[in-house]
Amino acid sequence: MRMPAWTTPDPVALHARAQPDRLACVDLASGRRWTYAALDEAIQRAIGVLETGYGVKQGQRIATLARNSADLLILQQAAMRLGAIFVPVNWRLAGAEQQAILADCDPALLLHDAPLAATLPKGCITIEVTAFAAAVEAAQPAQRRPLSADDMPSIILYTSGTSGLPKGVIVTERNALATAVNFGVLGRVGNASIFLCDAPMFHVIGLITSLRPPLLQGGTVLISPGFDAAATNRRLADPALGVTHYFCVPQMAKMLRDHPDFAPSTWTTLTAIFTGGAPNPAADINWWLAQGIRLADGFGMTEAGTVLCMPVDADRIAAKAGSSGLPAPTIGLRIVDAHGRDVAAGVPGEIWLSGPSITPGYWNRPEETARAFTADGWFRTGDIGRQDDEGFVTIVDRSKDMFISGGENVYPVEIETVLLDHPGIAEAAVIGIADARWGEVGRAFVVVKPGCVVDPADLASHCGARIARYKVPKEFRLTEALPRTASGKIQKHILRTWTTPAGAQD
Repeated sequence: MRMPAWTTPDPVALHARAQPDRLACVDLASGRRWTYAALDEAIQRAIGVLETGYGVKQGQRIATLARNSADLLILQQAAMRLGAIFVPVNWRLAGAEQQAILADCDPALLLHDAPLAATLPKGCITIEVTAFAAAVEAAQPAQRRPLSADDMPSIILYTSGTSGLPKGVIVTERNALATAVNFGVLGRVGNASIFLCDAPMFHVIGLITSLRPPLLQGGTVLISPGFDAAATNRRLADPALGVTHYFCVPQMAKMLRDHPDFAPSTWTTLTAIFTGGAPNPAADINWWLAQGIRLADGFGMTEAGTVLCMPVDADRIAAKAGSSGLPAPTIGLRIVDAHGRDVAAGVPGEIWLSGPSITPGYWNRPEETARAFTADGWFRTGDIGRQDDEGFVTIVDRSKDMFISGGENVYPVEIETVLLDHPGIAEAAVIGIADARWGEVGRAFVVVKPGCVVDPADLASHCGARIARYKVPKEFRLTEALPRTASGKIQKHILRTWTTPAGAQD
């Protein structure tokens, strides 16, 4: 007999009854605050606005082009209860890029907080975020109804486009709940946890990882419009806020430590800083430990949520610095060779995943969905990793970024880590380029720290003392900045288009 689908989980509604007066959410820009009871009611009022005011129906898409706010959280939760699909679009994209995404998801309603640069699909209604918030405040709560099955699309997150055009990743409520459990266990999240969210809410870190774990446990979320190093330093040190968990990408962590207000000794309530989105060099992790701050590196994907995370223990972090940690509790993980066979401990291979946090596929992309999964249901990440005897996984590189030089596999992340250990280098990225003799060789793009001077011969010597000769880049190019996505990932497909003198210099 076929079992019925699970009902969508609704932790906000649960805590509105279990602990109605507990603080659920603070909008830091406006100072507005909601208890769980008030947040639950605001979500029901938002459903009334969506249904009665704009005629939004189950299965339709609700898009946003707006900076972080509690209003977006309320909107997403209302869409979930209504059975609509929430689509936060990167407001930093050019108008043509936004237009392509909106054409793909075809929203019935778009919320925005700035003048629109994109041409909207026919029939799409627009409303400013402030007007929506006012309408919610004035509305009557909608009547409660049964929730849809938890395996239906609830959110579409468009990938950051590190390798080309974005594609829409479907996130179900089952996926989101599993991510909340996975990060909650590894990150020591509880009822007293207070998360600061300033990562963009069009990204999985901002919308899922920074919000769902504390809401599942009945904790508190503090929502900031966006990252600002001065404001974040101040908030982490504020005992009145009591931030326990902060999630960011390595570039944001670097900006915190480089800011004049950086004072980690005042971060007395912080459990850890959790980083993802790019590898953290071991030297950086150990530097943070020396400041008394646990920097717990991890690995996740839009398609899978939290996959790996370091234990929140200073000794384990120090012993495994450079690793992305252990697999989350609901994650099935394999590391396989090119033929799909499991490799031995310590041997690099592609990471395959299974479990309830894994996306069912890509919006309007059946062929890409089929290619992403094996015949027996494993999700092919395209990431290369190796797992040690204790189960800790280190991310080696993206499989598409690996190149072969003289018959040897070369992983750019390994070279980038070595370059970042140079005292004069602030940022580094390596790609493979064609070479008549070796097939492919490395080309390194480096950003020099202010006041420092480096030359290619010095960089080659620095690398040659630390890695095999075939891994040392043949070219070193200096650039003022590296192209990055909104979440901080380096866009190597753009680097591959850079030629002297465009973008970089020899």
